[in-house]
Amino acid sequence: MLNAINNALDLSMKADENIVLLGEDIGKDGGVFRVTDGLQAKYGENRVMDSPLAESGIIGTSIGMAIGGLHPIPEIQFAGFMLLGFSQLLNHAARYRERSRGAFTVPMVVRTPVSGGIRALEHHSDSPEILYSHIGGLIVVEPSNPYDAKGLLMMAATMNDPVLFLEPTKLYRLFKQEVPEDAYTIPIGKANRIAEGNDLSIITWGTMVPVVRNVVDKKKLSADIIDMRTINPLDEQAVLESAKKTGRVLIVHEASLSFGAGAEISARIAEKAMFELKAPIMRVGSPSLPYPLPGYETAYIPNEKKVAQAIDKLMSV
Repeated sequence: MLNAINNALDLSMKADENIVLLGEDIGKDGGVFRVTDGLQAKYGENRVMDSPLAESGIIGTSIGMAIGGLHPIPEIQFAGFMLLGFSQLLNHAARYRERSRGAFTVPMVVRTPVSGGIRALEHHSDSPEILYSHIGGLIVVEPSNPYDAKGLLMMAATMNDPVLFLEPTKLYRLFKQEVPEDAYTIPIGKANRIAEGNDLSIITWGTMVPVVRNVVDKKKLSADIIDMRTINPLDEQAVLESAKKTGRVLIVHEASLSFGAGAEISARIAEKAMFELKAPIMRVGSPSLPYPLPGYETAYIPNEKKVAQAIDKLMSV
């Protein structure tokens, strides 16, 4: 995924000279995970800029750039640090089109690593997708594989609205996948059915996609697996079609269970597909507690065992 994102940035910058990158150590060093490695050498310091350690400043400056005609793609080193720029995203990036009655848009893509599984320090492993999905006017994307990461990022780089592009840290180097060298895009707001079956529907995204796939393969289940890819806007049609087909729904995400995106998806199914269900909707997520220290991480994050137990319970109803 890391290489796919680097390639997407490279091709997007080549196609649009208004695209600029900025963030902490993204230039000469290529970022903390080396996602932007080599881009400053190729495009120069005026298009790939090292910034001060000030997340509010990074996002605020990017908003100004976007309104002024550029298409900035800022990087925030870790999702927990982005809260320092939350006011800029909420009060300005997401609202400027509405505030100006369409006279101004804010074309920008904020990239940041999210989620755990790598035994990182505090503030490095949060899964904040629902926090930002509650903001009207802000698009939230979270890919689960290299192919989707490249296509979704290249799509985001062409849009006129602010996009929050969440990159699961654990997936940066977890596995390899063939990705076309040429430019391509994937529509934002469209989920991906990565497996098809009739017994149950499993709705998931980000780091939980490979976990779910492994469980389904081991159990030899006939399951629909829906990778949401975009949290906001939500692909309600894909969710409802799958739920109505199988009648059993399991929603799996790494973020805390309480008030999560899974609850929103569950509510929509209950409102619009209740009578097609054969069993109550089930969810698997992390406890509603602060993300723990590294030694307790494996007990906190949903794993294959927890997903398998939920499937067994759901199928027994």
